[in-house]
Amino acid sequence: MEYRINHKTGDKISVIGLGASSISEADENEAVETLKKAYESGINYYDLAAAESCVFKYYGQAFENVRENIMYQIHFGANYLTGTYGWTTNLDIIKKSVKWQLEQLRTNYIDYGFIHCLDEESDWDKYLNNGILDYIQELKKKGIVKHIGISSHTPKVVQKAIDTGIIDIVMFSINPGYDYRKGDYAIGSNKERMDLYRRCEKEGIGISVMKAFSGGQLLDDRTSPFGKKLTKYQCIQYALDKPGVVTVLPGIRGKEDLEEVLGFFDAVDEEKDYSVIGEFTPKDVTGTCVYCNHCKPCPQGLDIGLINKYYDLAVAGDKLAIDHYKNLDKNAEDCISCGHCNNRCPFKVNQVDRMRKIAKYFKNK
Repeated sequence: MEYRINHKTGDKISVIGLGASSISEADENEAVETLKKAYESGINYYDLAAAESCVFKYYGQAFENVRENIMYQIHFGANYLTGTYGWTTNLDIIKKSVKWQLEQLRTNYIDYGFIHCLDEESDWDKYLNNGILDYIQELKKKGIVKHIGISSHTPKVVQKAIDTGIIDIVMFSINPGYDYRKGDYAIGSNKERMDLYRRCEKEGIGISVMKAFSGGQLLDDRTSPFGKKLTKYQCIQYALDKPGVVTVLPGIRGKEDLEEVLGFFDAVDEEKDYSVIGEFTPKDVTGTCVYCNHCKPCPQGLDIGLINKYYDLAVAGDKLAIDHYKNLDKNAEDCISCGHCNNRCPFKVNQVDRMRKIAKYFKNK
């Protein structure tokens, strides 16, 4: 397992966590054994936006004795009092539902308490006016909630929440379809979405990724918005390459799904290479580096994707990115303009010109 730090909180989080949307499809014994196997494999981060209420009991059984070694995302607004998922902004119902969730999980605290699924600015207003946000902050003061997060599909709403200064983590839907305006939750332009990712990186706010497979649509030629399927490993790598991302949270239905997801760490680079999406990107985003590293290997040994990422972050105001860039073994100044990267880039980026621009930018930093 690999881990990344959520710098806002200092938590060391597995780059693959688990979503809870599908585990209810397994019977109780398999579900509990699957979760135990996930923990043994190094997964320490679990989202609890489940489809069915039975899931909470499974997690409680699996993790009661190792609770201090794992982290839960629990959503204030996800209601399970009826036995299945429901969305609510009713404070009394939220209090009862969260209390019930903690009882089922056999725990008395929440690692990340989430402002749940706010896609409209009016939803944010409801959270403020109904006292829900005050309630989460009250629980944080008591130590019941350690950190506060927000889940959303809308960049503008997340930006508004981050402006308050209370957000420690963001749960956001990241996949090639949504980033390139394809799919029901493809909200915001590519620029708006990338601006959000870069802001999270700049401010140390981790992103936990939901819908990395676009609800499975990207995994099938018949449903992929590109007309061509991607693999789970391509989608996971795509999300992990975005600034700010600390973990991807795929849903699993049992042991077989878990083993498939964990196979990501044994997959060769070619299996994770998502550069094929360069064939489908809109014209207004071609010429933009997405850090896919399809240009590797550079004959001169430059990590072109990382150089581009640090430049973009530095321009966005991330001062740490300047130090990271300067600590690279080789940087843009070492480019010999051979054009190898230009010929390989599926997104039609003129990396030779880009290296000159980046070298000039960092020269006096």
